[in-house]
Amino acid sequence: MSLAYRSAGPADGPPVLLLHGYPESSYMWRHLLDALAASGYRAVAPDLAGFGDSAVDRPGTWERHVQALERFRADHALERAALVVHDWGGLIGLRWAAEHPDAVSALVISATGFFPDGRWHGMAQALRKPGTGESLVNGLTRDSFVALMDSTMPGGLSPDSATEYWKAFSDEDRRAAHLELYRSGDFAVLERYEGALAGLGVPTLLLWGEEDAFAPVAGAYRFQREIPGSELIVLEGIGHFLFDEAPEATTGAVVGFLERVLAGGPGASARV
Repeated sequence: MSLAYRSAGPADGPPVLLLHGYPESSYMWRHLLDALAASGYRAVAPDLAGFGDSAVDRPGTWERHVQALERFRADHALERAALVVHDWGGLIGLRWAAEHPDAVSALVISATGFFPDGRWHGMAQALRKPGTGESLVNGLTRDSFVALMDSTMPGGLSPDSATEYWKAFSDEDRRAAHLELYRSGDFAVLERYEGALAGLGVPTLLLWGEEDAFAPVAGAYRFQREIPGSELIVLEGIGHFLFDEAPEATTGAVVGFLERVLAGGPGASARV
């Protein structure tokens, strides 16, 4: 099964691979795709299976998403790419990076975790619980989905964003795959990757919203401790869906980082 995707920029530009989080799609990268293209990068953002315009591929487990990502990379000849990840895109993409270290030139890690002792937030716990998860995903309407997203985003979802992200809930198979993803998420498997991100030895940016209720900013500081030389930017007053909430700040941070560190640069921390 091939994944749908969005892309921008010259075919011969340095590749950047962008992986969206839950419950979004490649649409979340629309601003960043344009900015990367304007700077000469070849930016590619797949819709994970069952999200956006990609067909569902059950069972929708963590492992199968990692395998699908490697097939996507090979199909699109992304020999060595800067990897930009958010939320579940981080759990999938960082696991893939740890298994394919030669395929990664830089990392941008946002609003995610990759820790063997990780703990699920309340919504994830509900999705993982038999019966409760089914009631949650099957009971959602478009209006209740938008209300739920709006409650976590100060500016709320735009109508276009709501349309794009609602695609992940458009049929029974897709909703069931959400539960398979969350229920396959055993953090203990990450023990085998301990030290792997530091071992990549690539420039790394940690980009976080200060008010993130799903992946608290403490995780960003832990990544910074565990990845020598990594840079940290915390966006004040911004929550979990920072690429939708603060497109100008996030786009500037990512493009500026890649333009600088791929040619070398010091580690740093900043609050903006």
